[in-house]
Amino acid sequence: MTTPLVLSFDTSAAHVAAALLSGEHIIGFKVEEMKRGQAERLMPMLEEVLAEGGKTFADLDAIGVGVGPGNFTGIRISVSAARGLALGLGIPAVGVNSFDAIEAGLDYPAVPVVPGPRGQGYLSPKDGVPYLASEEELLDIMQDVVLATPKADNLVEQIARLAAQRYQDNPARPAPLYIKPADAAPPKDPAPVILP
Repeated sequence: MTTPLVLSFDTSAAHVAAALLSGEHIIGFKVEEMKRGQAERLMPMLEEVLAEGGKTFADLDAIGVGVGPGNFTGIRISVSAARGLALGLGIPAVGVNSFDAIEAGLDYPAVPVVPGPRGQGYLSPKDGVPYLASEEELLDIMQDVVLATPKADNLVEQIARLAAQRYQDNPARPAPLYIKPADAAPPKDPAPVILP
């Protein structure tokens, strides 16, 4: 059996991160902090990570992508890129949420939390629906348990490892994990009229 090769990436926060996993080993890796320009930087970074590992897109067995929660636009960038690459290469793309990726990288008991706007944080109860918790709720939870937040380098590595475990299970196409609506408001102008 050949060693699976998985390319993972994430733009769900103020970063662009990519990792290339061959079997158990990360053979290409790059993380850049950035608030803007992720769409322009993602594909060149993926090419750089592949080149670092001595591979090309044609060598890949699967794509792993971070689906959030987090930045609305950032998540759309990664998920769209993953779906396009998977379709073009004829390989599966596996969406991995940040809660699973954080938890997979822990070696101590903790509750995964993804930072949200204005001091809030996204939580995912074990048997419940993910939600946006207030700063007060997070402080209250911290009285009893440790909260673990994502770090871009560890997040993208765990996305690769989880995708390697899941890609042969006929995964559904990656879809964004949005917990709250986008901050952008719909336009107030009336919709354009289409003339015959």
